[in-house]
Amino acid sequence: MDLTFFVKGMILGFSVAAPVGPIGVLCIRKTLQYGRLSGFFSGLGAAAADTFYGIIAAFGLTFISGFLLAGQFWLRLFGGAFLVYLGLKTFYSKTEVTQTQVSHKTLLGDFVSTFFLTVTNPMTVVAYLAVFAGLGLADPSENYLNAFILVLGVFLGSALWWFILSEGITLFRHRISQDTMTWINRTAGSIIIVFGLLALYSTL
Repeated sequence: MDLTFFVKGMILGFSVAAPVGPIGVLCIRKTLQYGRLSGFFSGLGAAAADTFYGIIAAFGLTFISGFLLAGQFWLRLFGGAFLVYLGLKTFYSKTEVTQTQVSHKTLLGDFVSTFFLTVTNPMTVVAYLAVFAGLGLADPSENYLNAFILVLGVFLGSALWWFILSEGITLFRHRISQDTMTWINRTAGSIIIVFGLLALYSTL
């Protein structure tokens, strides 16, 4: 067992999650409106999807990766359409900042929605394959324990980023007025819609 695989996996997972894209915007908006748990579970959905693609890359599951890449047109089309839907929903959502704890059902919905949104980009597995090779991890499947440790690091690194983001945004949550929240929703919704339209444009 080589613990450097775990460290490299954490760095990779954190680095992949950190750039603020549509998932980051959703996480920030969920945290502001519903609290840290909603934002964190939204991020965990993305972390789980990253881990799914990390597993495919680390264990060399060429059949699954080939299947996903072959169907990437429909996956990306669905992902783009879903982003547009989420953007519109965010844009027109109520602006009240919820003071009570969100339900387990809501948290599950946060997790599932971002998981499927992230997993609709099958090119992620190509990125992981390239990064693994660049880090000298071209074939970690030769040692399945190291591959497992690597993927565990990817998940925990990604989850760490979403924890830091949701906790950081929580510090400002109760200082935001309802009018400001309205503009945050409209801005976040507009950004997510643009991401969705760009995804649809690149697909078509």
